[in-house]
Amino acid sequence: MSRLLDYFETVVSPSYCIFGLVDTSVDTYSPYADRKNWLLSAAGMVYLQVPQQVIRASVRLESWSTVPPANDAQWSGAEDVEVELPGGELALETPDGGQKEVPLILPSPGLYRMRWRWIFNRAGGPFTFPLAGSREPLPMPSGNEEKLIDADQYCLVQIWRTAASEETE
Repeated sequence: MSRLLDYFETVVSPSYCIFGLVDTSVDTYSPYADRKNWLLSAAGMVYLQVPQQVIRASVRLESWSTVPPANDAQWSGAEDVEVELPGGELALETPDGGQKEVPLILPSPGLYRMRWRWIFNRAGGPFTFPLAGSREPLPMPSGNEEKLIDADQYCLVQIWRTAASEETE
């Protein structure tokens, strides 16, 4: 059975339509990635592309013992990614603001899976798709409104060790 090990909530101000979760032991850079995806990842880092209308994003980071239970809430977007976290110490990062340490406890350094889910504040919309020059309006389902007070976007990031990293220990 999966257990929630730790969580941390904060607000971040994306810059250049991006913010990321990075391992502080890694020299960060803008990863070369397919800009058609919401998540841009490389060893020790995962960045989320956000619409230009997002000024403040409320973020909840959760550390889990294994795969977290499914969440049946409606989301504007969702992606999963696997990333190596060699140091296991995390920070939120923006190009303009630098790094802000995150006191989230992870079991140990290693290979992790991250489940990113996000929703936009209906009161601040419409929000447009930031990927590949598209101007399509984004879906804004109802739900999670209580998490969007004073924020344009709410992000839930769930993190857990993968079986591959557990087998190599």
